[in-house]
Amino acid sequence: MKSIFKYVLVLIIGLFAQEAKSQSRKYISQFSFFQSYYNPGLTGYEGSAIRGFVRNQWGGFQGAPKTMFFSGEFDFAEMAGNSHPSLTGRNAASINLLFDRYGAFNETELITGYATRIRISESHNVRLGAGINYMNVRLDGTALNTEQQSDQTLQGYIGSFADMQILDFNIGIALTHENYYFSYGMHNVNRGRLSKGDNFMDGKPVSYIVQVGGRGLVSENLAIIGNAFYREQVGHPSNLEVNAKALFMNRLWLGGGHRLNYANNFQAGFVMQNLQLGYIYELPVQRSLIMGGTIHEFMVILKLFKEDDRFRGRNQIAIW
Repeated sequence: MKSIFKYVLVLIIGLFAQEAKSQSRKYISQFSFFQSYYNPGLTGYEGSAIRGFVRNQWGGFQGAPKTMFFSGEFDFAEMAGNSHPSLTGRNAASINLLFDRYGAFNETELITGYATRIRISESHNVRLGAGINYMNVRLDGTALNTEQQSDQTLQGYIGSFADMQILDFNIGIALTHENYYFSYGMHNVNRGRLSKGDNFMDGKPVSYIVQVGGRGLVSENLAIIGNAFYREQVGHPSNLEVNAKALFMNRLWLGGGHRLNYANNFQAGFVMQNLQLGYIYELPVQRSLIMGGTIHEFMVILKLFKEDDRFRGRNQIAIW
């Protein structure tokens, strides 16, 4: 029975890889903590920080999807020692590194981002950003499933290895406030036309991404935070996600979220001075085949500079 169960899961993983062979979709349940990955205009929105997460799906099975992400965001005003960077800072930069494995495919994605901020009122800013996106995709022809082996594009790589490199661009714009934001970004603006190596992928479709969020205090020790994420991408169904959290005493958060037609999640985390730790347990809805199996996602954020509470307010909410 166990061997049959394992075979079925491996088959589903293979089908997922077949669906994603031209362009994998990166899901991040804790998307509100990684805004700048999706939109370079939000680089430095929460100051300078080191961020990372690990996401495991169907752990323990060969070829199971696994994603790891690391990034650094650097606000130039904070790095220069400015006492009020949230008002006087204008520029920020980031570097993002993502590793994604799904079936026979392994992706390494490197994104560098830059953002500049235009202050339009005492509390509102417009942020513009751009990024360079480099991706290396490695194909293991020994791990192709039966359906992939019948694919005309992949048949020439059966039993061998192949590599493909793609260079592209991301852009974004955002309206930000201390307690809410609206943003619009685009990934792969050039549709993956700049590439070299083995040609087993037909470019990369443009992704159109909208992110919004809001947060507010209910009482001195309780804050409510809500975020939403929408992505449109050729070759994939639209992706809508929402989550909500309750933050207690700026130290502990509990919440949940939903990815439309795919999954529900439960989340918890801690804030300890400049350190944030988060965990998500995700369960697919019954009609979802692509996202089968439970998922675990661990997140960590390290703020590089202590916030000036005298200026930014004792009641500032610690997370998004």
